[in-house]
Amino acid sequence: MLSNEINIIADIGGTNMRVAQINEQGDIVNITIYTCADFAGLADVLANFISAQQLENQHINACLAIACPVDKDLIVMTNLPWQFSMTELKAQLGLSELVLINDFTAIAHAIPQLSAQQKVQVGNGNVIENKPISICGPGTGLGVANLISINSAWHSLSGEGGHVDFAPIDQQEIAILNFLLTKYAHVSYEQLLSGLGIEQIYQALSYTKNGIASQLSAKEITASALSKSNPLAVETLAQFCRILGSFAGNLALTLGSYGGMYIAGGIVPRFIEFFTESEFRKRFDEKGRLSSFNHPIATFIVTEEQPGLLGASAYLKQFMSEKNTTYNTTYQTTNS
Repeated sequence: MLSNEINIIADIGGTNMRVAQINEQGDIVNITIYTCADFAGLADVLANFISAQQLENQHINACLAIACPVDKDLIVMTNLPWQFSMTELKAQLGLSELVLINDFTAIAHAIPQLSAQQKVQVGNGNVIENKPISICGPGTGLGVANLISINSAWHSLSGEGGHVDFAPIDQQEIAILNFLLTKYAHVSYEQLLSGLGIEQIYQALSYTKNGIASQLSAKEITASALSKSNPLAVETLAQFCRILGSFAGNLALTLGSYGGMYIAGGIVPRFIEFFTESEFRKRFDEKGRLSSFNHPIATFIVTEEQPGLLGASAYLKQFMSEKNTTYNTTYQTTNS
């Protein structure tokens, strides 16, 4: 990035939007949190930030991490009544560059930037530099992404991995699957590894044990499990950790994630001690004849509070570096 350019980043969720600036040293500064409902659209939020930071009439590059598909010019927000044209937004705000990425792509690009203080290792394993990295994030849904290094640059391989078929591996999980099949024609891992998933595991275990599908919120289940005041809640959270271990192990086995397997999202960081003492890592390793394949792979919980901004910053820096390199190469070739 050039020293005379202004670089701003944003992490846009369904409720809140975080906007920040990257200073000349590459640090994220001036983080401002906006309530999305207070604004008519994205342009209004960004204009407010630009005005508040007195950035008008300057060369501004922007990278926006957004929780919806970004493969077309017309962006329609999934959890907000906002829609906009990327081309029109860029012109309206007078931006030099506008880059939109999926919110989980941003989280993926944050991973190589994490310090030891921004993550917690679970179990054994060592990171091998520049090897593939896998990320999954239980939250409202189940986000999945992978990172691969090509020519010293990171590239995110995103998809809809959270919607692959749930594969039970013991009788209790078969019972959970059978319960969920009474509600859904297709049961994906997201139906278990999310806020709703915690609630549905609890319902399934309650039905299996008592014949009644008792209902509590994910927040109530987690609190009861951590206080050990409700044995069924304890078992629910333990089962959640086991299933997450199997799922994460599948990702690592598929990609060969010797750069590490990372658990992001808003759920697991709330009960790190419970998680590290659970059977997550045991399930991660248990892959039959290929258990030795997963055993050396390191697993981590992401504890960084702003992974979306960190990833958007990393993505924008890489994007601008690649663009400037291409420009300089083309200029030199043309004028040689």
